Amino acid sequence: ETPGRAPLNEFAVHDPSDVLDDALHRLGYASFRPGQREAIETLLDRGRALLVAPTGGGKSLCYQAPALLLPGTTLVVSPLIALMQDQVGALQARGVAATFLASTLDAATARARFGSVMRGEYRLVYVAPERLANAEFRTRLAQLEGGVPLVAVDEAHCISEWGHDFRPEYLQIGELIRELAPAHVLACTATATPVVRDEILVRLGLPADTPQLVRGFARPNLSLRAVEVEGARDRERRVDAVLAEALGDPRTRTAGLGHGAGIVYAPTRRQAEEEGARLADAGWRTAVYHAGLDPARRAQAQAAFTTGHADVVCATNAFGMGIDRADVRAVVHLGPPGSVEAYYQEVGRAGRDGADALGLLCWSQQDLPLRRRLLERPLEDSAPDPEVVEHKWNLFLELIRWAEGGSCRHDAILRYFGDEAETLAGCGRCDVCTSIDEGGAVDGDATELARILLSGVARLNGRFGLKQVVRLLHGEPEERLERLGLTQVATFGRLKDRPADWIQRALARCVTAGWVQFSGDEHPVVRLT
Repeated sequence: ETPGRAPLNEFAVHDPSDVLDDALHRLGYASFRPGQREAIETLLDRGRALLVAPTGGGKSLCYQAPALLLPGTTLVVSPLIALMQDQVGALQARGVAATFLASTLDAATARARFGSVMRGEYRLVYVAPERLANAEFRTRLAQLEGGVPLVAVDEAHCISEWGHDFRPEYLQIGELIRELAPAHVLACTATATPVVRDEILVRLGLPADTPQLVRGFARPNLSLRAVEVEGARDRERRVDAVLAEALGDPRTRTAGLGHGAGIVYAPTRRQAEEEGARLADAGWRTAVYHAGLDPARRAQAQAAFTTGHADVVCATNAFGMGIDRADVRAVVHLGPPGSVEAYYQEVGRAGRDGADALGLLCWSQQDLPLRRRLLERPLEDSAPDPEVVEHKWNLFLELIRWAEGGSCRHDAILRYFGDEAETLAGCGRCDVCTSIDEGGAVDGDATELARILLSGVARLNGRFGLKQVVRLLHGEPEERLERLGLTQVATFGRLKDRPADWIQRALARCVTAGWVQFSGDEHPVVRLT
């Protein structure tokens, strides 16, 4: 194919099935995954589509194949430079004229590359969203030789202010679509609830009847587990057990691509460093990745992981988007991320080859006040929008409710994303499906128990934290409780027959149910909502 001189729209003049198969084979694939052909045909027929499919679900093929069929230059908006580089390299290796425009290019290279773009010399051009803030850049794209038949928006959930990963630069994409008026627009995301999907359409200026294709969320090969840990040693013990189960003995295992790898997500950069050092001492070949490292060290860690020279990468959530390694056998979270969306995107990096894989989420009661404090922390000396804080807090509580939940892990997530059609009626693999929750039952009247718990919070409303509520309900004499006369109230000792840690877990259920709220202070107090 001569770059820049696209053939006629083959889809319009040949059997669509044959043409799609030709495009598929040219991109190096033998067959479509479930849902891919339907998504492409819908896009080409209707001109608009919103595709929601999990990490590793093959979303990129759904805009790359149409790009080979449509005359002109397809524009792909993506925030992930590593993904751009990987996809452009793979396309070029298949003989497809493709390039990317991003901040990593020096000025001379960027100018030369953009000149080639304007002359219509590429089938696909990947663009970082921050470029779209430049009105002149958008105006020039409208003058591109051969036109722009398709705009594909990757990570489209980033345009939603109510999503888990809002990026302000994405708000320019709707303006780009209005100015270019392409015949086809495809929005792709791995994580979007029904509410976020509707906002994506509004922000992009797409009609309300745009087809929403929700496919492939069921991952029955993943054994999902969530455990409430009692401290650092308990967490380390569980992490070690999962890695050994998924990858074997670090000192005797066969290393390299195809022999499995693990990702350990840490809430902070410091924890990523510490866990990387701990696992290295245990014999694992580790790499550490977070945004605080210089670009060379991040690139080195990424290369070690993708080439099989590292068994385990310990990282913050800065790692993983656009990383294509199919044999990840375990994804571990040392602490809960901010939402179900973020969790499922990260754990979905395991088992992309279809083989068995594990996902372990560790959490503790302390994560609740910590998350609230982080959400309410001022940014650049200005307090965050209270409405945004409450929204993000509720996203976090959804994840904790999922971790506490007594139903199949897979089915609960599928329902969260509105993918009822793929529910499994119990996956048979997650910790809920494979074990009986001993001691989880509540004796007596659950309503009465809730009243007692909430009465304890009301007695201390806004003055103390959760531990003092536990002491009050457990009947433990304490100087401040005595000074306030609270050891004489009817609520004092109402749950003395229950262990203190049981009471604390029950109170945590009141928090995740939305009945009890934390303040965001360094020493958070509790109050009724």
